[in-house]
Amino acid sequence: MIQQKNDTPKALILGATGGIGREVTHQLSKAGWLINALKRGAYHPTENDNITWFQGDALNQADVEAAAQGCCVILHGVNPPGYKHWEDLVLPMLNNTIAVAKKIGACIILPGTVYNYGPDAFPLLNELSLQNPVTKKGQIRVEMERRLQDFSEQGGQVIIVRAGDFFGPNAANNWFSQGLIKPNKPVKNIKNPSTTNVGHQWAYLPDVAATMLKLIETRHTLDAFATFHMSGFWDQDGTQMAKAIRRVVEKHTRKAPNISVFPWWLMPLIAPFNETLREMMEMKYLWQQPIRMNNSKLLAQLGEEPTTPIDQAVENTLKGLGCLP
Repeated sequence: MIQQKNDTPKALILGATGGIGREVTHQLSKAGWLINALKRGAYHPTENDNITWFQGDALNQADVEAAAQGCCVILHGVNPPGYKHWEDLVLPMLNNTIAVAKKIGACIILPGTVYNYGPDAFPLLNELSLQNPVTKKGQIRVEMERRLQDFSEQGGQVIIVRAGDFFGPNAANNWFSQGLIKPNKPVKNIKNPSTTNVGHQWAYLPDVAATMLKLIETRHTLDAFATFHMSGFWDQDGTQMAKAIRRVVEKHTRKAPNISVFPWWLMPLIAPFNETLREMMEMKYLWQQPIRMNNSKLLAQLGEEPTTPIDQAVENTLKGLGCLP
């Protein structure tokens, strides 16, 4: 394996302008890491001496390899925008990351999800729970992890952090911002997708990034294929997230928004014309039964899980999404 010669560690962030990628970039940079960030399109980042931006595409192995030089860690936080063309793009992008990591001896970090799991593993998930997904996206997720495990068995190192539904100030493509509220609009109505009295697990992206940072910094003590579950924010009856949004909005506007039931009945009528909605409909089963992640292994490794109080996390998220005055 190629060793890092510079005393200052360097990481490549794939998906650096997305939700998790932006948070990990910020926290690694703050911790003194140097960052190579790969971006598509005409994004204009803010100035930061620790971050070097590379224009390119994760679908192009040469682009990934050029951006990865000198890096000991690669965060694979890139996804097709708007959930589009998952089956065609996700695995080729991961293959490029694995190929480059083999060449430079880098550890791969992957943000994981509950999509890997089917009802036979519910309601409490640990790192060894059976992965028998019932959706196309879940099957792709399982295959991603299988390829990463193969990489680890060939001398590589992998860290996977699985968590609940993401939300955060820089994340606009998730259930929080596409289901419960709408970005860049005042919150007047909150649409709650949860089934009555069914718990749901959420993950605040800055907390996920902080967890990843701690694991990255202790990576030399981990197994070659290390998986961890976060507890995140457990909404025990499926109403607590909506109520937190209402509390925060009322604090800022003196007006409490209405909480209504998410219009699941309408989705089959709209979904044929909207690929994002089709993908969201496929995940409906995750809102119909309680699914919780056991973080005992993470606690044993780190001693604690980074956790932001829910009202503060929701306030930061709504501000970042342009929903508060």
